[in-house]
Amino acid sequence: MQIRTFVTGGHIFRKRVKKSAKLWWLRSLNQCLLKSARISSVIYIGTGSNLNNPQQQIERAYGYLVGDNRIDITGKSSFYRTPPLGPQDQPDYINSVVAITTDYSPLELLRFLQGVEQQMGRVKTGRWRERVIDLDILVYKNRVIKESQLTIPHQGIPERAFVLYPLAEVAPELEIPEFGKVADLKAKCTGKIKKIG
Repeated sequence: MQIRTFVTGGHIFRKRVKKSAKLWWLRSLNQCLLKSARISSVIYIGTGSNLNNPQQQIERAYGYLVGDNRIDITGKSSFYRTPPLGPQDQPDYINSVVAITTDYSPLELLRFLQGVEQQMGRVKTGRWRERVIDLDILVYKNRVIKESQLTIPHQGIPERAFVLYPLAEVAPELEIPEFGKVADLKAKCTGKIKKIG
């Protein structure tokens, strides 16, 4: 038997292991650390629409992402139907989350997504009003940004089922800075939502 000391996430812990188990334990620890690093290097974008065949509009938005050579899509959630967040005299929303990697800076990515919204014909008619497409940066790697143009992580994440359910589908173990693990946030969320495929 040997006592092994490990350091991870700023914490020190010790574990008694057999010599024969030592390599297995080290491999398992490395795999966990690599998985955590991969998750934290991904950017998550929330998508939504409630006009002109919303699911098709979101698929169109995906096309713009795929068509940009500085963006790679690494995962997509299912589609979810939710009631409007604001005024109720508008159609239900369809929402999803897409995971990407990119070398765009946060502000460059914001401008790119706003450009996609404009090209797709989004017209701003008021807060929480109907829209042909909505693209929001939810999480940018493990960054915390608080600027006049952009706040990351998106401050609405903890209360919004239409964000948490699709986000939990693609990254349940993701630790969001300031908020915690996605799976835990989803478990506390009581919003009305329906998975539609």
